[in-house]
Amino acid sequence: MKHMNSEVKEERTSNKKRIDLFLVPIVLIAAFLNLFKIWTDEYANAYYTAAVKSMLQSFHNFFYASFDPGGYVTIDKPPVVFWIQTISAKIFGFHGWSVILPQALAGIGSVLLLYVLIKRTFGVWAGRFAALAMALTPIVPAVSRTNNIDSMLVFTLLLATWMLFRAVRTVKFGWVLAAFAMIGVAFNMKMLQAYMVLPAFYVFYVVATKITWKKKIAFLTTATALMLAVSVSWAVVVDSTSADKRPYMGSSQTNSVLELAFGYNGINRLTGNTSVTGSSHKQPAQTEQQTASSETKQNSNSSADSSQSSNQRKSSFSQKMQAPGGGNQNGMFNTGNPGPFRLFQKGLSDQISWLLPFVIFSIVGLFAGVKFKGPYTAKQKESLFWLAWLLPVAVFFSIAGFFHQYYLIMLAPPIAAFAGAGAVALWSMYKQHNDWKSWLLPGGILTTAALQVYIMSPYVSSIGVAPIAGVGALGVILALVLAIRKQRKNSLTNYLGAAAMVVLLAMPAYWAMTPIIYGGNSMLPSAGPDSSSGMGGPPSKATNSKQSGFNGMQPPGSSSGNSSSNNQMQPPSGSSNSGQMQMPGGSSNNSQMPNSFSSKSSSSKRKSGGMNAEVNQKLLNYLTKNNTGEKYLFATTDSTSAAPYIIKTGKPVMAMGGFSGSDPILTVSKLKAMIKKGEVKYFYLSGMGKGGQSDVITWIKENSKEIPSSKWQSTSSSAQQGPSGNGTLYEITLK
Repeated sequence: MKHMNSEVKEERTSNKKRIDLFLVPIVLIAAFLNLFKIWTDEYANAYYTAAVKSMLQSFHNFFYASFDPGGYVTIDKPPVVFWIQTISAKIFGFHGWSVILPQALAGIGSVLLLYVLIKRTFGVWAGRFAALAMALTPIVPAVSRTNNIDSMLVFTLLLATWMLFRAVRTVKFGWVLAAFAMIGVAFNMKMLQAYMVLPAFYVFYVVATKITWKKKIAFLTTATALMLAVSVSWAVVVDSTSADKRPYMGSSQTNSVLELAFGYNGINRLTGNTSVTGSSHKQPAQTEQQTASSETKQNSNSSADSSQSSNQRKSSFSQKMQAPGGGNQNGMFNTGNPGPFRLFQKGLSDQISWLLPFVIFSIVGLFAGVKFKGPYTAKQKESLFWLAWLLPVAVFFSIAGFFHQYYLIMLAPPIAAFAGAGAVALWSMYKQHNDWKSWLLPGGILTTAALQVYIMSPYVSSIGVAPIAGVGALGVILALVLAIRKQRKNSLTNYLGAAAMVVLLAMPAYWAMTPIIYGGNSMLPSAGPDSSSGMGGPPSKATNSKQSGFNGMQPPGSSSGNSSSNNQMQPPSGSSNSGQMQMPGGSSNNSQMPNSFSSKSSSSKRKSGGMNAEVNQKLLNYLTKNNTGEKYLFATTDSTSAAPYIIKTGKPVMAMGGFSGSDPILTVSKLKAMIKKGEVKYFYLSGMGKGGQSDVITWIKENSKEIPSSKWQSTSSSAQQGPSGNGTLYEITLK
């Protein structure tokens, strides 16, 4: 009782302080990891940055999150995060850093929110440890340093969590409504991914709220209805608007937001279904990011049959794909192979799993002695909330058919929460008990150090043996010494415990810094010595020390080099690789990759928005000079070639097939009408069309005049301009 009273007094005293001096360096660390050098990323993720450029130009584009200024097609996500990015760009000017800034601030905000959430119940030191663990979780700053959605999504869900906890403490229905409405807002950031926390919200409210069952059911039912209403509000408005009054809903096959939410951005993520139905035949579904979702394109020298079946392409791709480091044992995009230990596999473990063994021991300690029928303490109730967040999300990532490494940021809050709360709880058990619970602390330290050695071992060529051996040796020594000194209560033991936590956080801290040290990838963010590759796996032996990731790519805009495709892998849309890969808008050869995929860019500004992150100035000059009032500067098959020109000029560029070229947006009759109205006359094509586009591409080639490449194509192999490779520029005029 005295101990509990002292804790309450300590908490009240600490709450009176305006600033926790221990929190200041933690926030500064988070600020450094999330903000430092974001100004070097000129384009960020060009697909999303182009949308912000378009949204700045009109409310129509702003509301629908149009990819292009012409309002032809939207991006593949709901608009809320991009509304925030557009407002940021309006205030600070349109730059790569201004569209990244909201996510970077959200990453810092998540650290602060977690501190507040954990401190109140588990104590100030638990809050500090949790905040530090969140800041140093590698995937958190890796994602927050980009204009991808997930950092803002996590911040919003943590804000909803704060509202829920307040609802339970105050027993006020208004806070319940606010919490679930905030999840609805999060749905309009990344759709069904926001609902992954719902089990935690329902379980916690039922267990923790001291009201009758009748009120619990009524309150939760009403709050859920409000959440659903907020979730679908934008979708209902868009889907009920006539298709000719708005852009096509990008990455959907039926021009519907709801289909996008529950298909492409929903169930398909779990099932891994990569087939969507085009107008003519099945095509691999596009993925979320430009690089990883590059559609299959053939260069002008290729004679491959354009009607090759998707199954044949999948088979060919699966045989040829190799994850960084060699082999395909790491699964698609280095997300491992489904199974109960997937989060401990290469490619995922170094992004999120550094503290998982310690978390498991913490969960055991926090729930030790809990009876199913209760009563439950406040600590046990909130531990149940974080467990109900952790387990379903971990299960999803263990079995899901398709996701990217940076989605793992969804696991960061519960892992950090248990790391902070568990560190204090296990230390208390270590000091106060003589039974099995006193062994949880040294056991957690030992097993966590062992896992970290395992995580680092594939990177020995990059980081050396010393840090791996150091973590392993210190982890074993500190765990053994703590076990031996278990009955001794003195300052040395305290220092040993603190030293153990420092050791366990040392390598996650280094990993969290790698996007700054080596350069990051704004399209497929990940942490690690090869973070600029965006693949998050161990570096390939064949990769030069100054080059990582997509080895053997041709810089966009280069028309030199061997264009033969005989030995090149051509992955289907929704696929990526680390070897030679045909890229959107061009062919590949053995040239060095673009700066944005280099570990150490020589440029002060990284054009990491995509393979074609810079424009072909000669092409731009030609198109501008010969534009006779057409709405669109030119049309191309997908967003990869279009995005840099939208960013550079702010002029409409038509991505005929949407994000990766497989959206059934355009028909021959519709295109004819657009040409006759003088909306478009130039077409840049670099291969065969996909899905609903194939007929359109064929018609363009049969009814156009080819523009000699000498008039528009750059011959510089280092210009990094695009559209690139052996594509062709066509002109069509109809009367």
